[in-house]
Amino acid sequence: MTDTAKTVDRTRVARWLQEYGVYVAVVALVLFNIAFTANFLTAGNFRTQLVQAAPVLVVALGMALVIGTEGVDLSVGAVMALSAALVPLYLGYGTLPAVAIALAAGLAAGAFNGVLVARVGIQPIVATLALLVGGRGLALVLADGRLIQLHDETFLALGTGEVLGIPVSVLIAAVLAVLVAALVGKTAFGRRLVAIGGNRRASVLAGLPVNRVLIGVYAICGLLAALAGVLSTARLGAGDPADAGLLMELSAITAVVVGGTPLTGGRVRILGTVMGVLLMQLVRATLIKHNLPDSTAQMVQAAIIVGAVYVARERSSR
Repeated sequence: MTDTAKTVDRTRVARWLQEYGVYVAVVALVLFNIAFTANFLTAGNFRTQLVQAAPVLVVALGMALVIGTEGVDLSVGAVMALSAALVPLYLGYGTLPAVAIALAAGLAAGAFNGVLVARVGIQPIVATLALLVGGRGLALVLADGRLIQLHDETFLALGTGEVLGIPVSVLIAAVLAVLVAALVGKTAFGRRLVAIGGNRRASVLAGLPVNRVLIGVYAICGLLAALAGVLSTARLGAGDPADAGLLMELSAITAVVVGGTPLTGGRVRILGTVMGVLLMQLVRATLIKHNLPDSTAQMVQAAIIVGAVYVARERSSR
């Protein structure tokens, strides 16, 4: 086989893996668990897996938009912690005001990141790193470093309630996935963010509102991270800024990249992101059910993202 033929074959394999690898991996894990994991095919297990995956999916949807612009948001976990700290402070005024304030804080944090990236010109990894550190510190100050138990039944229903047998958090995540997919595929905003990720300089020359789109993308990411913080807090029944969203940025980035959205931008795959979240949740659950520690799941996550980035690099370099 000639070098050219080998290059073509490697490109085809890389393209196939990036397009369909996540689906094959999910199916393979499901089959493995059916064969070797006790009580896998139960409604209770499926409910548990989906409820645990829901906040990750909400964050990953926002992360997919940011990565689509050739950016990254390392502050999503800190924004979740900020949300977890704010909800208990304002829950006495009612569930709606408390949730609205938490979401507004996430929106503002995301917009701040967007301004740093779009107008100040700071690299996304540096701009969001500042909030990664400062945001969690602010959350701990607001909560006085304490875990605060919550007893508002209306608020707790966001984490434990059901609608027609479907957990509220899962329903919210599913609706958001559909809305974000429509945003990317059916609106001018979505087409512009993909164009900016593909070639930012060309987008500027074409007259696209690059700064406005970038600020909007980071604002949406912050808003979704805050919502994930609300859902996680409601499920836990307590505001815990020290633990809320810890390493969530790793989980979200992994799900997005494994789902086929390249770190080089110019493309956003929402269905792939959903499957990426399910894959990472299944990996973690499978390892734990087979008596392996959670730290092992984190190392596997790291290995998976390295593999996904390598596949994307192989495809883009050919």
